[in-house]
Amino acid sequence: MSIFLGIDVGGSGIKGAPVDLTQGDFAADRLRIPTPAKSTPKNVAQVIGEIIEAFSDEIGDNPVGLTIPAPVVHGRVPFIANLDQKWAGLQADEYFEDALGRPITLVNDADAAGLAEVHFGAAKGHEGLVILTTLGTGIGSAIIYRGVLIPNAELGHVELAGYDAERRAASSIKDKEGLSYEEWATERLQPYYAHLEMLFSPDLFVVGGGVSKDWNQFGDLLNLKTEIIPAKLRNRAGIIGAALAAQDAQEHPDLQ
Repeated sequence: MSIFLGIDVGGSGIKGAPVDLTQGDFAADRLRIPTPAKSTPKNVAQVIGEIIEAFSDEIGDNPVGLTIPAPVVHGRVPFIANLDQKWAGLQADEYFEDALGRPITLVNDADAAGLAEVHFGAAKGHEGLVILTTLGTGIGSAIIYRGVLIPNAELGHVELAGYDAERRAASSIKDKEGLSYEEWATERLQPYYAHLEMLFSPDLFVVGGGVSKDWNQFGDLLNLKTEIIPAKLRNRAGIIGAALAAQDAQEHPDLQ
C-alpha cells in the first residue's frame, strides 16, 4: 500500500493526513488538533493516537511518520525548544511505538519538508546538492544530496554578524524589527545565503516557511551564484515528508 500517514507536530498544532506517495499529495483532508498546553510526550501521544485512529482505515498497518521541531538522532531527541522539556533526551521512537502500538518513524520537521520538496515539490528530481531553509520563528534547514537526506543540519545557527543567523534573518525578526522586504532581503537574507553558498557550494536553494508565499516581494532582491527558488508544498510539506520517511523506514529497516 502506498498510503502512509504523516503527522506534523508543532508548538501550536498537531496536523496529520494520509498521503498517497504515488501522487505526492493528501489522500484525505488534513486533521488538525491543537497542541496540548502542557506538551509532554504523554499528552502529545494522546493527540497523535486520535489522528491515527481517524485515518486507520486508509493506512492499514503501515508505519506512521512523525515530525517534531527538534533534531532526531537515531530516534532520540537530544534537546527541544518549542515543546515541553520532558522531550529532551527521550528515546522518542521507542516511546511512541510503545504508546501507540505501531511502528513510528521520527524526523526533524525541516528535514521532512526538504524530503517533500525534493520528491514532489520545487526541487523534484534534482540530482545535485539542495539546501532547503524554512524562514519562520527561526530558520529550519535540510540538506539533500541526490535525493538522500543528510539529517539534522541546523543551518539557522551558523554565525552571522556575531549572532545565530536566525536571530538576524528569520522572518519573525523582519516583523519584530519592522523591516521592509527590501531591507530584510538585502541586509539580512543576502549575507545569510551568501555565507551558506560559500560553505556548501550548493546547486539549489529552496526557500520555505509561510513567508515564501510573498516570494515576489523579496526573491528577486537576492544576488547569488546559486539558483534560489520558493518552496511549492508550503504547509503540506511536513506531513508529506513524514509519510516519505515512514515509507523509507519500512523499505530499509536496516538503515534506521
